Amino acid sequence: MSTHSVISPAIHYWGTPVVLITTLNEDGTPNIAPMSSAWWLGNRCMLGLAQTSQTTANLLRTKQCVLNLASDYQVAALNALARTTGTIVIPDWKVALGYRYTKDKFAAAGLTPQASELIAPPRIQQCPVQMEGELESVHEMMSDLPGEANGFIMACEIRVLRTHVVEALRLPGHANRIDPDAWKPMIMSFQHMYGLKSGRLAESKLAHIEEELYRLPAEELKS
Repeated sequence: MSTHSVISPAIHYWGTPVVLITTLNEDGTPNIAPMSSAWWLGNRCMLGLAQTSQTTANLLRTKQCVLNLASDYQVAALNALARTTGTIVIPDWKVALGYRYTKDKFAAAGLTPQASELIAPPRIQQCPVQMEGELESVHEMMSDLPGEANGFIMACEIRVLRTHVVEALRLPGHANRIDPDAWKPMIMSFQHMYGLKSGRLAESKLAHIEEELYRLPAEELKS
């Protein structure tokens, strides 16, 4: 029988989907930020963002963003965006990590902007899932830490206004369901990119619950 030992990881990236967040800069140009500190409940998404990032500044100012989910075939675009920032004056901690200022991230990653339907920031055409959203609330994290680390991370609650998916991801016979066998998200695990190529592990008892039973009443009014 295996035993456990105590470690102290610098990061706790146990495996979450990669999100390409698009927002608008003050001059109206789009910004893209790859991140993976995201999770969903109902039609709400929680994002963990650095307080000093361009995406955070844009989101706080405009209250709008698109959450574009990357598939496992978009490695090149992710690597092209890695260690880029839309902030002209790069914070020292990002300089130390090798970040560089990039004005046109769409061009840098070979991606194509696609007009959103309800908000100003564009979607990313190549991403198979795109969620237009608006900022609902912000929670300052790490407020107990000293110095510059105090409040370094912001937890931002996003309300999903409209979800776009490519036809190949839709579950046949259902108007609003995703085929989990067709969806292959890019997963970030301890800074490395993974896919879900092995498929389902086994039958899930939770999957026998009708998804519509999870829908919140407010969603029906705002969809």
